[in-house]
Amino acid sequence: MNILIIGGTGLISTPISRQLLAAGHSLTLYNRGQTESRLEGAFTHIRGDRNNLTTFEEKIAACGPFDCVIDMVCYQPEQAESTIRALAGRVGQFIFCSTVDVYTKPPSTFPVLESHPRESLSDYGREKAACEDLFMAAHHAGHFPVTILRPASTYGEGGPIIHTFGKRTSFLDRLRQGKPIIVHGDGESLWVSCYVDDVARAFVNAVGNETAFGEAYHLAGEEWQTWNQYYERLALAIGAPKPKLIHIPADILVRISPEGTMVTYLNFQYTNIFDNSAAKRDLGFEVTVDWLTGSKRTYDWLEAHQRIEDWQSFPLYDQIIDEYRQQCNKTIANISGYRHR
Repeated sequence: MNILIIGGTGLISTPISRQLLAAGHSLTLYNRGQTESRLEGAFTHIRGDRNNLTTFEEKIAACGPFDCVIDMVCYQPEQAESTIRALAGRVGQFIFCSTVDVYTKPPSTFPVLESHPRESLSDYGREKAACEDLFMAAHHAGHFPVTILRPASTYGEGGPIIHTFGKRTSFLDRLRQGKPIIVHGDGESLWVSCYVDDVARAFVNAVGNETAFGEAYHLAGEEWQTWNQYYERLALAIGAPKPKLIHIPADILVRISPEGTMVTYLNFQYTNIFDNSAAKRDLGFEVTVDWLTGSKRTYDWLEAHQRIEDWQSFPLYDQIIDEYRQQCNKTIANISGYRHR
């Protein structure tokens, strides 16, 4: 098949591209060319910025038609509208990489189904939901068949290991040095992570799959673990000491460091468990790599590529711990004094 990926060099799109090439498909990538490609094999590269809507539409119109287009980097409704203009009547199938962040949080039921209300707390999730609606409207209008895939947290070589402060890699150095690790809340909300090759395989299985036309699917990990377990098992995987976990409420963290912990406040603090039944049934989705194995692979890649920052590069981290401990001890002492009066 003749396949276009808008993106193609990111965390998820790189293994998608690899698997498509390995299966013998003809592959074209449209991206800015600013991310170093980790691909081997023959493919066509069109350099361009999809945010330049007019040029994007002209270049896509000039290089098609395609049997399938996979859009990995559509985040805003105006980008979706541009994509529809460029591809209407010119593609056999359109696969949109969305996100589980489209859903209302905290969820009203578990596991979350694809039909769960989509009223995200974040701008990112709301705009992805708006893009979904535009693409599904294009599907129902007969412009092209649409499949929506909603990955949950995805990790692997080429990307970071997320934590309470987002994507900073200095926390991995803290972990291996035995430094205290901040965990949001009590660390008992449940989280799922899926290794990138398993997610990519579902994208590839969706290509040309008529059963998936007009449908949306979760691609989420199934190894439910608390954040406390997440950090403890990660330490075990990389041979670090058992971590000393410092629990701080998410609503305090976001006020101290909004740029670092907003994603925790809007997302990580809530239990994230999703139903993969539909993806298993229609796309053959299967989780084959566990957290211990996958996190070790990711850590090793980051280490080999010198991507792990020194723990001292983020001094605010220890400042938060020290101040929080002092204030907690002060409050405990004050309250204890009142109790004994």
